[in-house]
Amino acid sequence: MSTPTLAPDTRAIVAAPGAASEGNRWLRRVPMLPALLFVIVVTQIPFAITIVISFMNWKAQYPNDISFGTLENYRTVFTDPDILRAVWVTVSLTVGVVVVSAVLGMLIALLLDRKFFGRGVVRTLMIAPFLIVPVAAALVFKHAIFNPSYGLLNGMLTTLFGENAPQLDVMSTSPLLAIGLVLVWQWTPFMMLIMLAGLQSRPLDVYEAVMMDGAGPWQAFRYVTLPHMRRYIELATLLGTIYIVQNFDTVFTMTSGGLGTANLPYVIYQEFFVAQDYGVASAVGVVVVAASLIVATFALRTASSLLKEES
Repeated sequence: MSTPTLAPDTRAIVAAPGAASEGNRWLRRVPMLPALLFVIVVTQIPFAITIVISFMNWKAQYPNDISFGTLENYRTVFTDPDILRAVWVTVSLTVGVVVVSAVLGMLIALLLDRKFFGRGVVRTLMIAPFLIVPVAAALVFKHAIFNPSYGLLNGMLTTLFGENAPQLDVMSTSPLLAIGLVLVWQWTPFMMLIMLAGLQSRPLDVYEAVMMDGAGPWQAFRYVTLPHMRRYIELATLLGTIYIVQNFDTVFTMTSGGLGTANLPYVIYQEFFVAQDYGVASAVGVVVVAASLIVATFALRTASSLLKEES
């Protein structure tokens, strides 16, 4: 029996199947190149320029005194009392808002996971605060709710307790708390959506078996629902942290950074547009981005592990 003779091109493909598959992989990636180039131009190149500027002594008041290769900007970031206070405000505001939003989101998700008349309408209404523009929400809370003269908060107190009711001025006495309440109102629906997705993906057969064995609602939640929800809780808190740590609109609209409410994004705005110290502003921006990337790395790992468990 004669052995079949392969053509030269066929012999090359058979001899190097790995090279052919590698070429196919690159061909499949070609349509993604325009999007990749767009992302690089829009995000990575400006960030690289920001890193370069962060090592420069560049102030608008001294245009002829620009130098490169200094670490003074980063020394200012880690030693300036105002910036360190802004770090503390950012951390405390972020942690407080994320924790309260996650707890409220879990409680609301548990309620919306039950079947009742009008559940779809209630879910839509609960999502609505997350869809409102942050500046509009801040203005509504600042003037329509927290205003001591004609705000809804003091109006409700007067209605409930009469003319001798205490009149609160939240914007003056507790401005950071007022900002936190607005952020909690906006981000609780985001947490609720993730928690609700986790609740609807839990194994109902295991939950029903535990209930049939005599476990109470709290025991079923603690030993069945909560372990299943761990990944969803981690994902919600990490994503919420990434977004809330960058909050600028609410702080700028409600207090303009006054009364000890200036966070790191507001400090960047102040250093860049008010003080016009481009080097320090860039250094603060680099530090904020680096911290956000660390949190984003944990968020991506949590999301990938969650997808693997679901698959």
